[in-house]
Order: sequence, then structure tokens, then C-alpha cells
Amino acid sequence: MAQALAIVHKNLPLGKTIPANVTKGTLNETILKCVDNSGARELRVIGVKGFNGVRRRKPAAGVGDMVICSVISGDMKIRKQVVKAIIVRQKMPYRRPDGTRVVFEDNAAAIINDDGSPKGTEIRGIIAKEVAARWDKIASMARGLM
Repeated sequence: MAQALAIVHKNLPLGKTIPANVTKGTLNETILKCVDNSGARELRVIGVKGFNGVRRRKPAAGVGDMVICSVISGDMKIRKQVVKAIIVRQKMPYRRPDGTRVVFEDNAAAIINDDGSPKGTEIRGIIAKEVAARWDKIASMARGLM
């Protein structure tokens, strides 16, 4: 049993690589708005998947990164659960390879399952192109790209 669980975590998809060097604007304890219809409203970041830091450095994530979150408000069924999510928007500006700077008006994330597929069936609002390049299933459910 323990061996099967180790295989699931080892093969967890972290998405494809993206060309942009996204500024990491989301730290631990950041409050994110949940943009899908999974039942959660607000998420609190408690960890970053794939973060290799140094001593006393807080884990940071940017657009398109997978984070581990705690649901702090929403339906009673999903509240106080630990979930995985993908950051789709961030307030901190980041630079694309063509020189443009991208800024969103809120920090937002979409909840995913253990296999990397989205938990909800729709994503409200627009998402960043970097998320679409890395996570195809999330991009297909989004209303628009920026």
C-alpha cells in the first residue's frame, strides 16, 4: 500500500516548461481567490510543489506553478481540506520574453486533482498565457487568455 502511494506522488504532473521567466509573486500564507466551480472561495497557500529552496527562504510560486493550499472559505464539504491548485493570475508584474509586462488585479488559482485534471468544470475570468502553455486542460476550460 505504501509503495503504491509513493508511485502516485512520484509521477505527479508538474506541467510542461514555459518560455517566460515568471516572477514569483506568491509566498506561503498568501490568500488566493478560487476561480473554478469546485465549491471553494478562498485558498491559503501552505506549500509550493517542486520548490528547492535554501535555509530561511520562504517558498515562492508564480503563474503556472502548482501550490498546496488549505481551503479557508467555501462549501462545508470542501472547507478545511488540503488541495492542490494552479496559480492562474498574480498581482505582482512579470515580464514576458517580448518585453511586455503583465499585471492582474487579483491573485487567483484553480483546484486540480491528484492526476493534474481540474476539479471544477468551468474557470471564471481570464488566465495567463503561461498557464495555457503549461496546463492544457485548464486552458480549455477558461473563458479567455491574456
